[in-house]
Amino acid sequence: MSYRIFIASSLISKEALELILKNNCTYEIGDANDTPEETVKKLGKFQPHALIVNIQEITREALLASSSLKAITKQGVGYDNIDINTASELGIPVMITPFANFESVAEHTLALMLALLRKIPHQDIFTKNGGWDQKDYTGYELFNKTLAIIGFGRIGRRLSELAAPFRTNIIVYDPYLNSEKIPDNITVLNDLNKLLAKADIVSLHCPLTSETKRMIGENELSIMNNYSWIINTARGALINESHLITALRNNKIAGAALDTFEKEPPDADNPLFKLNNVIVSNHIGGLSVNSFRNMGISAVENVLTVLEGEMPDAACIVNPEVLNKSKKNNI
Repeated sequence: MSYRIFIASSLISKEALELILKNNCTYEIGDANDTPEETVKKLGKFQPHALIVNIQEITREALLASSSLKAITKQGVGYDNIDINTASELGIPVMITPFANFESVAEHTLALMLALLRKIPHQDIFTKNGGWDQKDYTGYELFNKTLAIIGFGRIGRRLSELAAPFRTNIIVYDPYLNSEKIPDNITVLNDLNKLLAKADIVSLHCPLTSETKRMIGENELSIMNNYSWIINTARGALINESHLITALRNNKIAGAALDTFEKEPPDADNPLFKLNNVIVSNHIGGLSVNSFRNMGISAVENVLTVLEGEMPDAACIVNPEVLNKSKKNNI
């Protein structure tokens, strides 16, 4: 049977598109700038059996727009832009691609960490503008710093491996850690405040949920040391942005490196952009040549697996309670 697959963004690899065609399916591609209302219209017209999502907001109206919809997958791991409750209500499995880009995010986090401590962006501009004076330079080493990782899934674990050769002291906070063996070089703390008080560097690697939204605010920032840095390559809303701006302006913490923001894209006049102790990137931590290809292929494999009535990898399923129901659907 041939299936219709809607790709709610132009951001998908050619290898993924080739895989769709190889399986005798058809596809339609949306636009990265589509509004939720435009997505609804396109879904209603195309009536896809499956939906591949990047950063677009997938509302209840979007999920109801196609009566044929049987599978949804995110290219990546963050799924807060998809109405999971409605998908579950409709019996539609929602999936992620957890094995495709964790390496890219972990490496990008390490790159931001080193750039922040060594003040590389500032030095790049300073030197290109004719500067050649080292007396005011105050870069820091990662060696022997205490790295606090909040969220110890695949990305957090990989970051800990990448940071270990720098002889960092790694501490972790994750209330959902399972019984997997924790490496000997890692200390798990069950109190977030204690972790923040010990940290030189705080790196966020948890999903955005009702529990984690703005988990770093005025109180948490006040607990951090004034010589410490914070890095966010997860979701912008994990941090209360206005509180972060105040803390940075008042030197309550030393600096921040941000790949994600509360509002995306952020406003051009975002106060964070005017602070010398902040470096930013535009939510590309999970993107590399390899991860881009792998995310697309994994997303297509996810939806084809469900559409063919097979069981996807359990690690990919966001709402596993619908699996039995979806298997009964005539797809």
